Amino acid sequence: MKREIHPTAIVDPKAEIDEDVSIGPFCIIGEGVRIRKGTKLISNVIVEGNTEIGENCTIYPFTSIGLPPQDLKYRGEKTGVKIGDNNIIREYITIHRASVGGDGVTTIGDKNFLMAYVHIAHDCKIGNSVTMANVATLGGHVVVEDYAVIGGLVAVHQFTRIGAYAMVGGFSGVGQDIPPYTIASGARVRLFGLNTIGLKRHGFSDSTINELKKAYKILFREKRTVKDAIKKIQEDLPYTDKIRHLIEFIQKNKRGICR
Repeated sequence: MKREIHPTAIVDPKAEIDEDVSIGPFCIIGEGVRIRKGTKLISNVIVEGNTEIGENCTIYPFTSIGLPPQDLKYRGEKTGVKIGDNNIIREYITIHRASVGGDGVTTIGDKNFLMAYVHIAHDCKIGNSVTMANVATLGGHVVVEDYAVIGGLVAVHQFTRIGAYAMVGGFSGVGQDIPPYTIASGARVRLFGLNTIGLKRHGFSDSTINELKKAYKILFREKRTVKDAIKKIQEDLPYTDKIRHLIEFIQKNKRGICR
């Protein structure tokens, strides 16, 4: 299909716009932006800086991508945003380019669903098939792994991680890492067990869920140190990919693990 750019849109001549891209009314596309085939900007979207948007994304009105970070250390360094394929980015979302102190890129993977008013700050790393509900807010350098679900009005502190397949309930304040496969909620977020329904929906077998339940009990229900709990899990449970990922996630924490 032919590229479509509305007459009221402003597109810098140095921007790279593939064929089959649709840019609607009143969009502004800056120098250095790259937009891949099949992506649609509905209207009133601003994209600036060293920003790449992948294939078949849909970006809704009044969203801004690639503007400077809200970081007092930032002095105009050449940083960027990289967004993968098949993402839905709804109204009034802000995705900021990276600041200093990271790898220079704010990254969003594939097949994510970002609802209205979501904020993704500088240097965040979002995986694939992540769902963020309305007004979910990520501070700088946050990592969200694949298939995580973040509820509405959730605030996530800088440098915090949310593990794969985890679910964070609405109105929560996240100040420590949320382990993979778990469900967490609260003004000062705490764990409430495994995200069992979510795991079943994603095809986890009963045996895998039972193994994760046993690992969760050892880690968070028994009165053990983290080091001792990990040792017991390694001795008592099959060292599957899911158990390994859970252990490695906990071992790599820097802000502490939500309990």
